Amino acid sequence: MPELPEVETVRMGLDRLLVGLRIDSVEALAPDSLRGPIERLAGRRVTSTWRRGKVLVLELDGGLALVAHLKMTGQLVYRGPAPPVSSHEEAAAAGAETVVAADAEPIALVAKPAPNAFGGGHPSDSLIGELPDSTTRAIIRFEGGGQLFFNDQRRFGWLAVMPSAEVANLPLLAKMGPEPFDPDAWRRFRARARRHRQASIKSVLLDQSVVAGIGNIYADEALWAARVHPETPVKLVSDRKLKQLLEAAAAVMRLSLSLGGSTDRNYVDAEGRRGAYLDFAKVFRRQGQPCARCGRAIVKTRVAGRGTHSCPRCQRRPPQPRG
Repeated sequence: MPELPEVETVRMGLDRLLVGLRIDSVEALAPDSLRGPIERLAGRRVTSTWRRGKVLVLELDGGLALVAHLKMTGQLVYRGPAPPVSSHEEAAAAGAETVVAADAEPIALVAKPAPNAFGGGHPSDSLIGELPDSTTRAIIRFEGGGQLFFNDQRRFGWLAVMPSAEVANLPLLAKMGPEPFDPDAWRRFRARARRHRQASIKSVLLDQSVVAGIGNIYADEALWAARVHPETPVKLVSDRKLKQLLEAAAAVMRLSLSLGGSTDRNYVDAEGRRGAYLDFAKVFRRQGQPCARCGRAIVKTRVAGRGTHSCPRCQRRPPQPRG
């Protein structure tokens, strides 16, 4: 599942390239991946984009919205109109890359991403290959020749068309907790976290109804920054530590956003580039490496059903109840 910074980088790419375009037509290749009156998209202009948690929203004129949840393997790939390339020489001049077979003979040219094209989401070959392909679930065509492809290998993601006024009432969004960046996030986060006294703090950070957008990477990083063991029950975490955790999650997400998101295997940014954040992560996927703070080897365990990374010295295990 993508985390907030990964989805936000895709949103920024959509905002830069799609706002102002008018939809010409929609082709549904997998109706089960689409919800609502898709046919009403034709003739609508994209006016803005926004994100709530891990959900993307394209606002359209006339009070309509297109909502996208990419889940694990979803992609949004935009291909703007481009002049044809008629020869290897012209393609090379345009910045294309030659694909070489095992016998060293050039067999194809793959164009580098153009300023009016992007691929965001699961980094399969569909990001740069010919579309539509076997993973394409819907094609949104724009006036002037651009196309937005919704691809999804595992078919867990979805697109939904609905009145803009109803988006906030979607069950997924209605129960969602505050985002770490919200001005009143601490007050709301504290109240929701305290409802789960017996739960581990790691599971609470991953609970989207407590706080939105935090996934496995940023939970581990925030826990390390605040020196809290992932298995610590919420009832043993002081308000001071709870606040440190929220602030650490927000800080590490801002860092990740500035670097283009994480390099987690399943997400890339709106230009099809992997982010750089994990090059700077302190604990995530660094098991066996020395802690940047104390030098002790980072360990990997399993907490809340997820692979979890922590420092056994900086993040002391909570006392176990006796007998």
